[in-house]
Amino acid sequence: MLVWAVASQKGGVGKTTSVASLAGWLQKENLRVLVVDTDPHASLTSYLGYEDDKLEQNNLFDLYAMKNLSREGVLRCITHTPHEGLDLIAASMTLATIDRQLSGRQGVGRILLRSLKLIEDCYDVVLIDCPPVLGALMVNALVAATTIIVPTQTEFLALKGLEGMVRTFTVMQRANASVHFEYLIVPTMYDRRTKASVQSLAYLQTHYLDHVWSECIPLDVQFRESSAKRLPLPLMDPGCYGAVAYHHLLSFLVERELTRNPERVSPELMALAQTQTQVRP
Repeated sequence: MLVWAVASQKGGVGKTTSVASLAGWLQKENLRVLVVDTDPHASLTSYLGYEDDKLEQNNLFDLYAMKNLSREGVLRCITHTPHEGLDLIAASMTLATIDRQLSGRQGVGRILLRSLKLIEDCYDVVLIDCPPVLGALMVNALVAATTIIVPTQTEFLALKGLEGMVRTFTVMQRANASVHFEYLIVPTMYDRRTKASVQSLAYLQTHYLDHVWSECIPLDVQFRESSAKRLPLPLMDPGCYGAVAYHHLLSFLVERELTRNPERVSPELMALAQTQTQVRP
């Protein structure tokens, strides 16, 4: 089972959109995908049509509150969406108190990692939507991830947020030699008509080299329509520019994982990668 955390220390760069879009494609390809909303604002939870105060199942806060993690306990926190194979661990506003709630508890940075290991036979991919603030929630997501996706809007203020995110990786790795982060920068909201977008993309490709995806996610009004309809874009309009770009990103991510973490790639996901390779011109 692969785990992809989508993280940035700047808001509004496309984190939730990236999670929903990649999850939509995985579901559309008949793969088993779990999305985990770790942001107290619960944007991803809302995107998928849920309000945290109306969920019958437990949410992510309940998972962190467990004294003893168990497979059954983790499964109780999962909501099955109307889209077969696409499941959710929802967020709630109570997550805003999680740093205080977990204070003094041993192994607080690996709770999500341990939880996902208990259900790794249930899913092909887990996608984690991170809050923009460095704390227990983000740390748990980063530590659990096989790859960290860093959406970066192609404008100069977002580049500052990217610098902060990369510094976070460096600091955490220095603090714990056993931690190593594989990350991929994904340029988002690219508008080739504007000088700012073109220059920002050139900066990313020059300064971050192999860590930058060679393509980008374009501006597309369909993203707004998708969130308004509470439906991942690939399930609403798979042929639009934005959806096609995320399909390219998914293909790239799977091929990257086959090289770096082949033991974590499920047979179903491997079959998908082989099929896409065969049809590629």
